[in-house]
Amino acid sequence: MTQQANSLIQKYNVPGPRYTSYPTVPYWDDATFSAEAWQQTLKRSFDESNASEGISLYIHLPFCESLCTFCGCHKRVTKRHEVEQPYIQALLKEWDLYCQLLESTPIIKEIHLGGGTPTFFSVEHLTQLIQGILAKAKVAEQHEFSFEGHPNNTTREHLQALYDLGFRRVSYGVQDYNEKVQRAIHRIQPFEHVQRVTEWAREIGYDSISHDLVFGLPFQNLEDVLNTIEQTQRLMPDRLAFYSYAHVPWIKGNGQRGFKDEDVPKDELKRQCYEEGKQRLLAYGYHEIGMDHFALERDGMYQSFKNGTLHRNFMGYTASKTQLMIGLGVSSISDSWYSFAQNEKSIEDYYARLACNEIPVFKGHVLDREDLVIRQHILNLMCSFETSWASPELAFPEIEQVLQQLQEMQEDELLLIQDQHIQILEKGKPFVRNICMAFDLRLKRRMPNNRIFSMTI
Repeated sequence: MTQQANSLIQKYNVPGPRYTSYPTVPYWDDATFSAEAWQQTLKRSFDESNASEGISLYIHLPFCESLCTFCGCHKRVTKRHEVEQPYIQALLKEWDLYCQLLESTPIIKEIHLGGGTPTFFSVEHLTQLIQGILAKAKVAEQHEFSFEGHPNNTTREHLQALYDLGFRRVSYGVQDYNEKVQRAIHRIQPFEHVQRVTEWAREIGYDSISHDLVFGLPFQNLEDVLNTIEQTQRLMPDRLAFYSYAHVPWIKGNGQRGFKDEDVPKDELKRQCYEEGKQRLLAYGYHEIGMDHFALERDGMYQSFKNGTLHRNFMGYTASKTQLMIGLGVSSISDSWYSFAQNEKSIEDYYARLACNEIPVFKGHVLDREDLVIRQHILNLMCSFETSWASPELAFPEIEQVLQQLQEMQEDELLLIQDQHIQILEKGKPFVRNICMAFDLRLKRRMPNNRIFSMTI
């Protein structure tokens, strides 16, 4: 790595959001939020967009049989599979409450099953869930149903049953193939397990298979990252998430204390792992898509990136946009474009709210006009590496302050500012979070007193 690259890392490696939303969750204004406000924006967004583009569903399945110490997701660790049926019934009740609010049949464009471990659930229970969801909806002609599969417990029966229900994309969490790293993060899964489930998915007919790789894990070095990419190349998944481990033990508690802080690779090594890993992926025919994602030309995400239709929300990057995303399940976040709403985080509270026939939302944020403008700029930067404020609807009074803050980044050749337009240059793509932070007016008005975000590098 060059001396200039190292100096850029030292300059810009600061805590910062990943921008799956704007405003980010720590800056939601609970004072102006209410369940009634959420439901009003929900119905408004549904009326505006259901017929033209459909809606998205994110369904959170929180159970895991063991704790992966790198994971920052909301989960409940248990080996008691009798928890499955009550949870499926709760999800279907929550969906029924939403359907009662809507005045016409939902058209579902996207479903994503996340977790936790969705394949903790039996084939029968997953089938019951999806059939119950679809019984009260129509399926959009161009739909994308996807799920996260654990390589150790995803069976061929899981893959076949979900395929028969319309799922065509599966994502497998790989992380790293080094056994020492796997032991540190409590995620032991040999290459043969990943190979088996990848080949099953191809044989069944899935048209997009994704692997998640993580750099910056405890005890991981450059050789480990490159070896994992070499192993991955043998299987050639259609798309990849190649992202930085977010070391946030002050948020996630004991889940990320299975190793010492000094066991986690530091700034320069993390950036080297990313840069050399990225070059290896590009050499294998992958294209960089947005932040931390790569896809082969045959994959829908690549086509979406080229067509300018890539979208980003709480599910991460998606190949198409829906204005309304409803999150079902404990801790899920919904997005009506005009507001965000998060469900109860504990399963007990989630069940209690549903028992009272209440949509189990406990906090959220209603976006004002400024929020909507800034949100669009950040989406543009995250999805297409450029944005413009030439049109009146994307202009805002603080743009000159933003440009002043970005001037040093332009001098560092990370971006180009001209004609009311910003273009992130190739050297600036790893710093897209920092560039977005210049637009984050809520963050700038109220800088946190303690650390609430992971480092940007």
